[in-house]
Amino acid sequence: MTTSSTEVGPPPPYDAECGAVLATLPPFPPLTLAAIPAMRAGAAEYMPRPTNEELARGGAYTVEERTVPGPPGAPDVSLIICRPVGTTAAVPALYCIHGGGMIGGTARDALGDELDLAEHVGAALVSVEYRLAPETPHPGPVEDCYAGLAWTAQHAAELGIDADRIVLVGGSAGGGLAAALALLARDRGGPALAGQLLMCPMLDDRNDSPSVHQMANGRMWNRSANEVGWTALLGDARGGPDVSPYAAPARAENLAGLPPAFIDVGSADSFRSEDVDYAERIWQAGGVAELHVWPGGYHGFDGIAPAAGISKAAVAARVEWLRRLLTP
Repeated sequence: MTTSSTEVGPPPPYDAECGAVLATLPPFPPLTLAAIPAMRAGAAEYMPRPTNEELARGGAYTVEERTVPGPPGAPDVSLIICRPVGTTAAVPALYCIHGGGMIGGTARDALGDELDLAEHVGAALVSVEYRLAPETPHPGPVEDCYAGLAWTAQHAAELGIDADRIVLVGGSAGGGLAAALALLARDRGGPALAGQLLMCPMLDDRNDSPSVHQMANGRMWNRSANEVGWTALLGDARGGPDVSPYAAPARAENLAGLPPAFIDVGSADSFRSEDVDYAERIWQAGGVAELHVWPGGYHGFDGIAPAAGISKAAVAARVEWLRRLLTP
């Protein structure tokens, strides 16, 4: 799926409520490989990172941090595990992978929002801390996520988790890693997954889709930032012929046999085209996918403007999908 900047019109207008919030924020500095340390240092100012006490929700959840075996020959992996209190039967679990363009973020980023989803459906939550690019290029990040998932599935009974109801959850880079993890689990005969909840997932290293060109100069994760993120992960291989689908799931030739997918994205998001295409290709392969394109939503709109009507609608759609998926 390639295009040129002359084949697309101007970006879709922002949703009025979301656009008004974005207009109040200071401009984000241009992202370069050299600027990654500064980006990480400043992320805590605008990305909520709840404490264990906050995650406990007044005693509704137990919160535990565990270090589990990492990929062969690699460091151990850290997990944050939140389990609902007062349940005797095994509960479903959301296995959460944070965003950050492959180059930033922590296992606590936006974890409060993901715990909200878990609480709505009576689920446990497991959030994985994976190594970041460029210090750890592909396949390090996705292998860390796989190691944490495999451990979670193997220890499901100990954790009070129903191993047949584990759902992958991720936004942006985390959504791309979740999609890659679903492919890895399928191809390795790994943990059986109940579903994959992909929010504005980062799927295609080629950085050449209609929406990438359309939003090339946008404020939120534009084409130049996307190139930095993918180059950090893949180096000189980015955009070339030999990129693994476990790095960039849009490269997968076969999307059959995947767990049911929920995919959502804003119409003014750089990832719109690749996300819509991914859903279409799941359907073409005979799979199950639910797709939402939120009009006027930019990248991360629901986190930046949570009170906006489309943000509330997006969250409600995710909750409803999880309820349908996980209700016995």
